[in-house]
Amino acid sequence: MSGLALRLVVGLGNPGPEYASTRHNAGFWFVDEVARRHGGRLKPERRYGGDAGRITVAGVDLWLLKPMTYMNRSGSAIRALCDYLQVPSSEVLVAHDELDLPPGTVRLKRGGSAGGHNGLTDTIQHMGQDFWRLRFGIGHPGDRDEVIGYVLRRAAAEEQKAIDEAVALAADEFPPLLVEGAEKVMNRLHARPTRTRQDGEDGTGAG
Repeated sequence: MSGLALRLVVGLGNPGPEYASTRHNAGFWFVDEVARRHGGRLKPERRYGGDAGRITVAGVDLWLLKPMTYMNRSGSAIRALCDYLQVPSSEVLVAHDELDLPPGTVRLKRGGSAGGHNGLTDTIQHMGQDFWRLRFGIGHPGDRDEVIGYVLRRAAAEEQKAIDEAVALAADEFPPLLVEGAEKVMNRLHARPTRTRQDGEDGTGAG
């Protein structure tokens, strides 16, 4: 089986220290971990509206991008870099937080709707739906009215540990994704047991 053809890996999140440890930045955490493992260094690139850098993984040259346009305008930065590199949507992987999955869960898929995720909504508006998604579960607060504050707060310690483990697992599976392809990696990621959220666990801080 041939590997998945990727040229750009994007992490969704919000810039600034006040957001660095919040649930909504799970996509940033993944890109940072991939960069760390493969000797990449992201630096501000004004023309793309984000922090970008290049790495080589399993013999494949890739770009990494963390849009610095804030979550709701992520798509403009992705589009700018794709236009410069002439990369089609099908060769883009977008990593992001996912409310509908429990902490510690990671899922890989291609296409689909935004599911209420503002960063995905803007990405789809600029890129269409044909890109790959790496979805990191952060759990749901249980009330739609609490979602904004929830994603912009830190996770509780046990939840954060589970999310960190999922990020590490996805980084482990990133080279195989490029060599073995999506199906085998999906099978391994999706077969992993998931943790359940404990009653009373939540982050603290202002939304």
